[in-house]
Amino acid sequence: MECIATGRNFAPLCYNFLIMPDTPLIQMKGLRDGLLVTLGQAAWPVLESALMTYIEKNEAFFKGARLALEVGNQPLKVMELSTLRDTLSERGITLWAVIGDSPLTQNTAQMLGLATRLHKPAPPVETQPAHQPETAALWVHKTLRSGVRVEHNGNVVILGDVNPGAEVIASGSVIVWGRLRGVVHAGAEGDQHALVCALDLAPTQLRIAGQIALSPRREGDPHPETARLRDGQLQAEPWKP
Repeated sequence: MECIATGRNFAPLCYNFLIMPDTPLIQMKGLRDGLLVTLGQAAWPVLESALMTYIEKNEAFFKGARLALEVGNQPLKVMELSTLRDTLSERGITLWAVIGDSPLTQNTAQMLGLATRLHKPAPPVETQPAHQPETAALWVHKTLRSGVRVEHNGNVVILGDVNPGAEVIASGSVIVWGRLRGVVHAGAEGDQHALVCALDLAPTQLRIAGQIALSPRREGDPHPETARLRDGQLQAEPWKP
């Protein structure tokens, strides 16, 4: 793992991650608490259909996701919102927040136990003097199984695998000395210099700062790789000491 500490150069890029495209009716970005999907202007049946079509085309990406929905001025009734919540739940997606300008939508969301606003952004982090130590890294000495969520303000090092259905969120970098198959979010507070490294890098979903992607279909045998942001795009390259 000296490649992280010493800032060694890496080999040329081997592939780009697949970035989820927006559509005229669907826009998406990553949040610390999950995904924010913003719906465009159209009748609710049209928007609901577009959203489910988008999700079905990217089923692996959304599996296990926590979703916040921004609906603008849409006046949503209990039946409409509860039906959407249940439909998403059947696909392994948790609808936890609905943000809208309509009082009817806000009341409906509250009746269903959904949040109606996003968390306030974290206060800016003050620059630490050079002699002060950085936040200690979190060391996890086990494999993370489905349903396990690890969150830490700093770097996270995992000596084991991250199985599908597990989630790792870090304000810094994430290093997995094993297979990475779950969801990982590095630079969760906006650090675009954060890295994700793994001996076998094939996450269900990968995020660095505000960029979201899923790994392409693997060709050949797995090998250690590092994912980082370059020119605003998530890219992977060989991880070599």
